[in-house]
Amino acid sequence: MCGIAGIIYKGRDGAVGHDMARMLQSMRHRGADSTGYALYGKPTDLLVMRFTLADPTDSQGFDSTERLERSRREVESRLAKLGASIDRADNSNEYAYRVTFRYTGELKPLADYVEDVPGAEVLSLGHSLEIVKDLGDAQTVAGNYKLDEFNGTHAIGHVRMATESDVDIAGAHPYWAYPFSDVAVVHNGQLTNYHQWRRRLERHGHRFQSECDSEIIAVYIAQRMADGMSLETAMKQSLDDLDGVFTYLVVTENQLGVAKDEMAAKPLVLYESDDMVALASEEIAIRAVVNKEIDTYDPYEREVLVWSR
Repeated sequence: MCGIAGIIYKGRDGAVGHDMARMLQSMRHRGADSTGYALYGKPTDLLVMRFTLADPTDSQGFDSTERLERSRREVESRLAKLGASIDRADNSNEYAYRVTFRYTGELKPLADYVEDVPGAEVLSLGHSLEIVKDLGDAQTVAGNYKLDEFNGTHAIGHVRMATESDVDIAGAHPYWAYPFSDVAVVHNGQLTNYHQWRRRLERHGHRFQSECDSEIIAVYIAQRMADGMSLETAMKQSLDDLDGVFTYLVVTENQLGVAKDEMAAKPLVLYESDDMVALASEEIAIRAVVNKEIDTYDPYEREVLVWSR
């Protein structure tokens, strides 16, 4: 079931947190177990890291609160040990945190070192990407994380009905392309050669935070781009390399792309105007942010489309 959505503004910024929340909430019937956002603000010279130290299903008693505080201090200590200079650290709730910092080293050692803290999971790391995901529908998550206040350039999102895994943050989408800066993916469907590609990417030194095939797509695309491919070329190559029935959305620091497999069985509708592009599993999501009569269309089989800022 599940539902995916994306939006990118042309030549302007917008209330991307608010708009994405409206799009996703309109598809609540596709899943309300968890909701996730990959939001892009204007790039800066600071890195921003979103991370969690527990799952909301964990015990939240006194001992847990004390443990979370120790773990938070340990994360900040480890950042400092690697030479990062913390600019600001905030918590959205007792288990989800956001920190901005200056750092010139490689991202993988930093992310690995942070995730060695018991219970820590890095959700995103980059100069403009922020992934927020939690249990509940889009409106609930947006309210808890004050996403109405998030202005930016583009975003993707996902509403999830848990059918094959637990209802927890680890199973929620989107997925960051660990450890590549500012790349994330949501997708609807299933990869049938997931294990083959996971083993292949692991042999190249990659590690994965989940058992979700969406994460494979994210790392695959990011690795192709690191090897010199453009986003569009990497996505076209993915249609030959990845088997299954799928539609996916991928975002980078300044681009939004969509790809459909050769059967195009997973739905997606698209709307484009002079100042924005909006995509979603259902047209109702686009109409949630476009207050006028619109024409939409469905991308074709094996079609890849990319928009740039």
